[in-house]
Amino acid sequence: MRISGGDSYWAEEIVQRTFVRLWEIHDQVSPDKSLISYLCTIAKNLLMNVYQRQTVEYIYAEYVLESSEEYSDNADGELDGKLLEEYIDRLAEELPPSRKKIFVLSKRKHFTNKEIAVELNISESTVATQLSLALKFMRDKLMAHYDELLPLVIYAALIKIV
Repeated sequence: MRISGGDSYWAEEIVQRTFVRLWEIHDQVSPDKSLISYLCTIAKNLLMNVYQRQTVEYIYAEYVLESSEEYSDNADGELDGKLLEEYIDRLAEELPPSRKKIFVLSKRKHFTNKEIAVELNISESTVATQLSLALKFMRDKLMAHYDELLPLVIYAALIKIV
């Protein structure tokens, strides 16, 4: 608990991730080196990654809040939101045609899975599977550009709240 700053969720999460990571590299563990040493190194690195990510997200959120206070209108925020939407639209173009159609019906036209299934004459489970694959593709592409897109995502979310 001490290493996580008293946050029991992160303490449990780091312990779990540490043992998962140890299992992933168990064939590389040297019998000459202490197992405790491996566990401590893995836990420390995982915790530092979590703190680094939280810090970056916090800094971006603060930056966005400060920036939004400087502008009386939401012109910049709307522009950022539009840029993000355009990027997602470009990513949607990379999807296979049937998956793209399901994605557009769900996320742009706000159809339910049942409505999409009826519209395209397919099962709801097919819709759910294809939508899940489309979202995984989007998430992977967005995470590849995490540093550039995070301010846009936070800002777009804040504008929708305000």
